[in-house]
Amino acid sequence: MAPQSAGQDEEATLVDHIYRVTEIVGTSSDGLEAAIRNGVARAARTLHNLDWFEVTEIRGHLADGQVGHFQVGLKVGFRLDDE
Repeated sequence: MAPQSAGQDEEATLVDHIYRVTEIVGTSSDGLEAAIRNGVARAARTLHNLDWFEVTEIRGHLADGQVGHFQVGLKVGFRLDDE
């Protein structure tokens, strides 16, 4: 078998992981980026091995004709523990 480079070793390791995806909604009155960061930070308190997120939806709440806060739907992916 031919020796693998460091990049190939890393790639092989990533392929062997199993992921679970959960959907959350992050919110903030300070903007979309803050809503994303709030959502990911909250997910990180109860989920471990978080590896990625995907924005699936953007919406907002209106109050008195003004933007009250932003809501960002996220899919968050995390690696399942090895047995």
